[in-house]
Amino acid sequence: MSYDSRPGECRDYDCLWLIDDRLDQCWKPNRSKLVLTTSQDGIEIRCDPGFRDAWRKEPFRSQIHAWTVAGETHDVTVLVIVGEKMILLTPDREFDLGTVRADQRIVRELSGTRVVDVKVVPASDLEDRQG
Repeated sequence: MSYDSRPGECRDYDCLWLIDDRLDQCWKPNRSKLVLTTSQDGIEIRCDPGFRDAWRKEPFRSQIHAWTVAGETHDVTVLVIVGEKMILLTPDREFDLGTVRADQRIVRELSGTRVVDVKVVPASDLEDRQG
């Protein structure tokens, strides 16, 4: 099947299942109810709103946890998105961020490489600090 003939949701995202051979058939979005993509900061796990807890089920939960552990070492965020709601995951916590608008940014507070707090702030606050 050519990429252009795939369902619209597959064409609209750079789905990791299509490009990462380590993700087997259980990760196929219509089976897993998850679409994995990358962002500037890390991995985004978009969960089908009809299956809000799909990411919490095995084998997904264990692999996602492994990504959070590796992410803490390599400064990669793991974000679960269910509808409008976002959850930033770390090896030992879930930070429920609620809805993060386009004019907002997620800011992590670190202790070494460990995320100890997360805040959602207006993007303009960050621009003011950099300017």
